[in-house]
Amino acid sequence: MNSDQLLVGFYVFTLAAFFGYQVISKVPQLLHTPLMAFTNAVAGISLVASLVIAGGDHGLLISILGAIAVAAATVNVVGGFLITDRMLKMFKKKEVAR
Repeated sequence: MNSDQLLVGFYVFTLAAFFGYQVISKVPQLLHTPLMAFTNAVAGISLVASLVIAGGDHGLLISILGAIAVAAATVNVVGGFLITDRMLKMFKKKEVAR
């Protein structure tokens, strides 16, 4: 990988991070639960892809980066489901103690 490819990759990553932040910050509170469910689905796809990359025979560096991607995607999926569960509990009716 030469420096031009690295610079373009960094530029795309920075632009995607900025664009993602702008999109997520403008979402109304009512849509957060469906958005989290969609995000969990995308994170699950990235988890499967990172497992394929980590398990492939592409060299040591690619396997290490794949393992890091597996860990990050796993944390993302688990955290997303915990947040979604917590948000759904907010919409349940509370029982009155007698």
